[in-house]
Amino acid sequence: MSQRASSLTLNPPASDFTLPDQDGVSRSLADFRGQWALLFFYPKDGTPG
Repeated sequence: MSQRASSLTLNPPASDFTLPDQDGVSRSLADFRGQWALLFFYPKDGTPG
């Protein structure tokens, strides 16, 4: 059985989301529109993963 892979779209815009920053201030991805932003996600300290 052969299946055809769906094509990927290069560089699609990320969906907007809001998360607290390191100071507990809510930040939205839209807050950085038109600017460079580096997003770094990691598991909660002291947890496996």
